[in-house]
Amino acid sequence: MKRKLFLIFVLLFAIVIPGKIQAENNILTLKSITDGTFGAHGIYGVNPLNDGESYSQLVDGKRIVVSSFKTGEQTGVLFDVDNTKGKIKLSRIDGYTMSPNQKNILIRTKTQGIYRHSTTAVYYIYNVQNRTLAPLSDGGPQECPLWSPDGNLVGFVREGNLFIVKLLFDNAEVQVTKDGKFNSIINGKADWVYEEEFVTNRSFDFNADGTVLAWIRYDESQVPLFSFPMYKGMVPEIQANAEYPGAYEYKYPIAGQPNSQVTVHTFDIKSRATRQVRVPLDAEGYIPRIKFSSDPDKLLILTQNRHQDNLKVWVANPRSAECRCIVTDEVKPYVADNAYTHFTTIQDGFILLSERSGYAHLYQYNLLGTQKREIGKGTDIITDFYGYDENTGTYYYQAKDGGPLRTGVYKCDAKSKVTPISTEAGQNSAIFSKNFKHLMLTHHSATTPPTYTLRDAKGKVTKTLQDNAPLKQKIDGMNLASIEFFNFQTQDGVDLNGIMVKPANFDASKKYPVILFQYSGPGSQQVQDSWYAGNCSAALLERYLAQEGFVSVIVDGRGTGGRGAEFEKQTYLKLGQLESHDQVETAIYLGKQPWVDAKHIGIWGWSFGGFNTLMSMSEGRPVFYAGVAVAPPTSWRYYDTVYTERFMRTPKENPEGYDCSPISRAKNLSGSLLIIHGSADDNVHYRNVAEYTEALVHADKDFRQLTYTNRNHSIYGGNTRNHLFRQLVNHFKDSMK
Repeated sequence: MKRKLFLIFVLLFAIVIPGKIQAENNILTLKSITDGTFGAHGIYGVNPLNDGESYSQLVDGKRIVVSSFKTGEQTGVLFDVDNTKGKIKLSRIDGYTMSPNQKNILIRTKTQGIYRHSTTAVYYIYNVQNRTLAPLSDGGPQECPLWSPDGNLVGFVREGNLFIVKLLFDNAEVQVTKDGKFNSIINGKADWVYEEEFVTNRSFDFNADGTVLAWIRYDESQVPLFSFPMYKGMVPEIQANAEYPGAYEYKYPIAGQPNSQVTVHTFDIKSRATRQVRVPLDAEGYIPRIKFSSDPDKLLILTQNRHQDNLKVWVANPRSAECRCIVTDEVKPYVADNAYTHFTTIQDGFILLSERSGYAHLYQYNLLGTQKREIGKGTDIITDFYGYDENTGTYYYQAKDGGPLRTGVYKCDAKSKVTPISTEAGQNSAIFSKNFKHLMLTHHSATTPPTYTLRDAKGKVTKTLQDNAPLKQKIDGMNLASIEFFNFQTQDGVDLNGIMVKPANFDASKKYPVILFQYSGPGSQQVQDSWYAGNCSAALLERYLAQEGFVSVIVDGRGTGGRGAEFEKQTYLKLGQLESHDQVETAIYLGKQPWVDAKHIGIWGWSFGGFNTLMSMSEGRPVFYAGVAVAPPTSWRYYDTVYTERFMRTPKENPEGYDCSPISRAKNLSGSLLIIHGSADDNVHYRNVAEYTEALVHADKDFRQLTYTNRNHSIYGGNTRNHLFRQLVNHFKDSMK
């Protein structure tokens, strides 16, 4: 589930093909919200090139073009499907990866998704000078390929085994491991729970001179097997299940159960000697990352204990297999996942992001483990790391911009002087050129769709690439409800931030029904000055509800991000208790407003938000008249080890925390409930709904239930999302108006 899971459905509405149909008569429809009518044009797949002055980008699935970082003008073409030599011809491609020396390109085709970050695909090696294509491998589709630093080798995974292709030896293929077995042994690629919760897929790396390959081996043979049925379905249709349903089986460790046993191994490419690195690891510990340093004889290994409150950085010699700990970052009550998602190597050292001060700062270390610098002071919260200029000693990063609602792009020079590069209020992110002299900055806010500009090192705009002005003009011209930010204090003295969307013709003398939307998961944020605040771009679902006569409200309660570790981590060992309390407090606060119909307040959410919807509707104070829970966990005993135990420890250690759940609170459910789930949800299993509704039945509680065939946690495909939203809206209209 992790802290970013709430973005699943937000991004599904944001990344769409714009302009299919116009909203009729300036009236929003659910169809127009979900079919791409209001989708913003984006600039994707930008890859800074070695010259520091240009970047490459895939255009129309056919060409990889080169453009200037200064002017945005196209300066060349690296690849064109219609201009290749040889027998291999492609009609289009899905993606590409440049070799470090930029002499070759890995071309990705026939991509098939597996889980959140993993895919299989058929790759080709394209020689830029000769314009020729060659298969990366003839043995079947490949996973997570990686270039060696010198660009002469490519590593990849197939069916749980690691392979190397040597370009200097006529693309000779070497099989590094042979013990890979589905649902048993995986080499170099993360198992399900590592991929989902440690936000990773590839688990191998080449050393700096391309002489050694290191990888993590996952032995998941002792992890319990989970299965769920798969039906024929539609869009897509599984013909193999036309007569009898099939089943999908995979290894999924629920809280308290065994995880994969992980070990680190190295392969000497010349001698073909394989070794196991002797990294000390707790019996139930994790290895979230491995990465070679700039020294070819130093492999960095990150480990965590099962409680995830102790992160260690080890340096290992890949040939002697000796290992020693150089940094220990102990952060109570847990280390947030951004510690390893932002872990970066630099020349003769590495960068670690830590909340040890109570706020996320960057720390620079050398390869002896000596801390050299801290980037960020006091209450600064760094949210992304863009790079380190070795020549000037300058750091480039994203951080909260004076509060939780906004982010800015900053640089910190060798004398620790911090300078903002972005000046616009809202959300700002950047892609820098290799020499840090140029950048592409993306800006958006609650009222401004994404704008993409090229800028110099000081942040001065040199070219606007895309401002989505027609989209802004279209939305601004529809007389839709406005988006307001507000804050209030709960009855127990907690200050909370919120977003409110009132009907365009709001009349303070009337009383309006209110619908709360929330996610509420640890470290998440819904309340931001962002184009993607709410359930889709421009808060269009909230504006649709306003069009239907509702006031929509979003409030980030305790446990959410952007306000420091103390605010975020106070829900430790008691997930759902403070979060639901704060949503009830929000309803009570709203009910005191003279224009709110206090007897008709609803709540809904997806994933953790669905869990907290159920917790809030059964908190004990019957303030919610109706609710919709989409894909909710209903007992943390059913969810995976890494995520659940990070916040709850194991069921054996914290039975009281686990016992407080929607299932145990079923008898307290108040309000009209619609519960929605996908039958093929590999993340939050349908089991959660099955057991919860059973508890409701025996508590004699009425409810409505909706199941989407073969849909995963995101519940989309074909007409699915449009149908889901219509059921959601109709439930509130039928129940509350």
